[in-house]
Amino acid sequence: MTREERIEYTKLRMETAYKTYQAARVLSQNGFWNSAVNRLYYAVFYAVNALWFRGKSILILMVE
Repeated sequence: MTREERIEYTKLRMETAYKTYQAARVLSQNGFWNSAVNRLYYAVFYAVNALWFRGKSILILMVE
């Protein structure tokens, strides 16, 4: 994967995390607490995945 592809992947994952967070807000505002917690879990998962991937990419670039 090229550096640009890694950056694009990270951006995509962060966008997905934010959209998932927005969905969780709507669900919680309407009293769907279990579904809101589920969406929050995945929002954090996507964000951590993006940050982990970015950190891994930085390490790869440092080694290369």
